[in-house]
Amino acid sequence: MPTTTAAYAAPSTGAKLEPFTISRRDVRGADVSIDIKYTGVCHTDLLQTSDGWGPGLYPMVPGHEITGVVTEVGPQVTKFAVGDRVGVGTYIDSCGQCAPCRAGLEVYCEKGCTPTYNAKDKDGETTQGGYSKEIVVDERYVLRIPDSLPLDASAPLLCAGITTYSPLAHWNAGPGKKVAILGMGGLGHIAIQLAHAMGAEVTVLSRTLSKKEDGLTLGADHYYATEDPETFAQLAGTFDLILCTISGALHFDQYLNLLKLDGTLINVGAPDNDITMNNWALIPARRSYAASSTGGMPETQQMLDFCAEHQIKAQIETIEMQDINDAFERLDRSQVRYRFVIDMTKFQA
Repeated sequence: MPTTTAAYAAPSTGAKLEPFTISRRDVRGADVSIDIKYTGVCHTDLLQTSDGWGPGLYPMVPGHEITGVVTEVGPQVTKFAVGDRVGVGTYIDSCGQCAPCRAGLEVYCEKGCTPTYNAKDKDGETTQGGYSKEIVVDERYVLRIPDSLPLDASAPLLCAGITTYSPLAHWNAGPGKKVAILGMGGLGHIAIQLAHAMGAEVTVLSRTLSKKEDGLTLGADHYYATEDPETFAQLAGTFDLILCTISGALHFDQYLNLLKLDGTLINVGAPDNDITMNNWALIPARRSYAASSTGGMPETQQMLDFCAEHQIKAQIETIEMQDINDAFERLDRSQVRYRFVIDMTKFQA
């Protein structure tokens, strides 16, 4: 029989989250049951509970930046044992048969991967996320958290970390490359650390200089304010890569003009509204505009190991579960440096 577990859920579109009880399936052959210790608060959680990406499935338990400890494994599990430190990211299943899945790019599954929450699984059940005490996941979609990474500060790596690591790796950020990080928030502050550790020359492009000291401390070589028009004149034709981590819709022409010949602007933000750009910002220097999702399971594990090697982690503010609605309001006003993480060990049903 399925087991019940305590959670916080949005009962309807835009409603405040409240205590709720959900069911988790019994552990099957290849399943891992996880006692959730920490869950990161992603801007996606705020968007989806408000139908920002389309009609939601309610009641909705958000959370896809999950770290915890294995409490039970199925008889077919080979990768994990009780007591292991593990994580679960943005999706918990895929078809496993298509070309992307076979290549370890499950997030690009041709039949669509199954998000950790606000989706239907293969049994037709609604997936519920990490704002809960426990979760049961097939071992193929569970990640090992290296011992040197703290469970709290590594939780955001399961989304913000891989969302920025994957494009930086794919577009070969490294020695000799000039990389700009557009936005100094939950994604951007991790992207700075990653690009720096990869050996790139890193520039932060933020609206103001208010976070300059933080940016330089995290590994940026340069920091410019985009509210200053001189920034765009001074940096024209400078960058090999620009990684946009901003969720709001932008007019990208002025940013595309900061790219050198064959430069690429990669957008990992997810704006509600359409973006705009002029093709003539691309043509004269053979520039490219691209987008990227999170990453496949092998790459996500690679990211975690890379972060352990270079001691990269999120800068976090730890909250308790009952504070989530206040945290959502602050997140909507960008009043966090730089990621909320829920301490589920203090969550009392």
